[in-house]
Amino acid sequence: MSKSAEKPGKAKPSRIGMTGAQIFHEMLLEEGVEVMFGVPGGVLLPIFDVLYKTPIQFVLTRHEQGASHMADGYARSTGKVGVCIATSGPGATNLVTGLANAYMDSVPMVAITGQVKSSLIGNDAFQEVDTTGITRPVTKHNYLVKRVEDLARAMKEAFYIARTGRPGPVLVDIAVDATMAKAQEEPDTAPNLPGYKPAVAAHTRQIKAASDAINAAQRPLLYVGGGVILSGASPALRSLAAKGRIPVTTTLMALGAFDESDPLALQMPGMHGLAGANYAIQECDCLVAVGARFDDRVTGRLDTFAPRAKIVHIDIDPASISKNVKVDVPVVGDAREILEKMLPMIQEKDRSGWLAQVAGWKEKHPFSYQPGEKIKPQQVIQEIGRQTRHDAIITTGVGQHQMWTAQFYGWRRPRQFISSGGLGTMGFGLPAAIGAQFGNPGACVIDIDGDGSFAMTMTELATAVRYQQPVKVVVLDNNYLGMVRQWQEMFYGKRYSATPHPCPNLVLLAQSLGATGMEISHPDQVGDGVAELLKCPGPVVLAVNVEPEENVWPMVAAGKSLHEMDMGRLV
Repeated sequence: MSKSAEKPGKAKPSRIGMTGAQIFHEMLLEEGVEVMFGVPGGVLLPIFDVLYKTPIQFVLTRHEQGASHMADGYARSTGKVGVCIATSGPGATNLVTGLANAYMDSVPMVAITGQVKSSLIGNDAFQEVDTTGITRPVTKHNYLVKRVEDLARAMKEAFYIARTGRPGPVLVDIAVDATMAKAQEEPDTAPNLPGYKPAVAAHTRQIKAASDAINAAQRPLLYVGGGVILSGASPALRSLAAKGRIPVTTTLMALGAFDESDPLALQMPGMHGLAGANYAIQECDCLVAVGARFDDRVTGRLDTFAPRAKIVHIDIDPASISKNVKVDVPVVGDAREILEKMLPMIQEKDRSGWLAQVAGWKEKHPFSYQPGEKIKPQQVIQEIGRQTRHDAIITTGVGQHQMWTAQFYGWRRPRQFISSGGLGTMGFGLPAAIGAQFGNPGACVIDIDGDGSFAMTMTELATAVRYQQPVKVVVLDNNYLGMVRQWQEMFYGKRYSATPHPCPNLVLLAQSLGATGMEISHPDQVGDGVAELLKCPGPVVLAVNVEPEENVWPMVAAGKSLHEMDMGRLV
């Protein structure tokens, strides 16, 4: 959201005599909120009575978890703060997964929950839970507002905290009597956060030390995380890589930060990453991590990770520095500002030998698959990429389809890949796509999903239908919980315990919810099926019957080093 919807110099109207609910609404408008997602309830009635005539678009979801993921998808695709709202008790607890998801992936979000009367808090009243206590571990900050006098400042601070520093979700829990009471004096909206001073400006000495380390290296590598997208640092990253002739590998959260059609691109590293990216990490002599947190799915076995490299770590969160991997040159601050300051310090060097080695790995070990009699999921994703010219906004659930999408779509720009990274939340794809569509009217938004993930939040298709959001859903239906089944195949003797996942008739399901349903089952149908999906108006579900036991390759098994990849059927 924009910092303020008010015009400069315009006097704010007095809020004396306003109810808390009216003040709440005024604060949303002041923060520039355009859309919010949620479900009403008893203790929220004063708020929803005010929202009855709001210019803000309120989206009624089918479940509060769907609301949180829609706010998340909206935020990731736009860079604005996403907003969701739920009632007390079960409404609030249904938000927890979405809050944890946003917290793990540093997504700016403000969640509003209703609470019972302040006099009843702690008495086990109807639909009372300790919302702030439950959500404290999965939010950047949270508030319990029991007085109308505190509401305006809590809202102002919530949006400020959510979008500054390392972004994240903030929860505001509001007692119902605070929304009904009238302000007796002008509410104080000035943030009062003496202990909150997010780092932005990095130390010049550390910026120079990082630049010197890159200039001294023969085999540097940029390891880029989602912080580059959050900070808007992609243009600076691309300029720095080009000037220094430095290969770039982008994590799941950073896909699109660096154009994968660029010769310097090494796509995704880690457990299911490009072999060349993993080999480059292991062989580089200077690893420059920018806005990345050295996640275990990227590093593999820590004591053998990047064994030859001097490690530079650029991050806005000082707590992330040396948290998982010991860092030689820490640089704390905003990634865009740091890369822009580093750019004139980076020397143009001949690194043709290193680049030739990297190019050789890419040529020898590309992401690939073997066509067969049944549709391969990778073929579908490649075709979607081709027909959308790699420019659609793509969301996913979590599982094999998520990894294939990361590998095969072909990412070109920031904020076009929206997926659950740290928490790995099945069911994220469809509601996130709806949120992204609200944030990007007219854009092509596609949820590439698995049958397991889609089943968890598929009723939100009715939300897309109600608001005529033209999201396209491609369900890669293998009738398994595919990623778990793959592990059972590889490590548990093919004992497929609880992973067969018979799927309902998705065409009839889509039609019953008011959407268009389609189905394809043969490789020859893929091109026409994707074309029909894209040209059909309104929400559409394309069910794709794919090879049931196709696996994701390569794979770095748990406890293995990055160079110990199982190439599976790629060799």
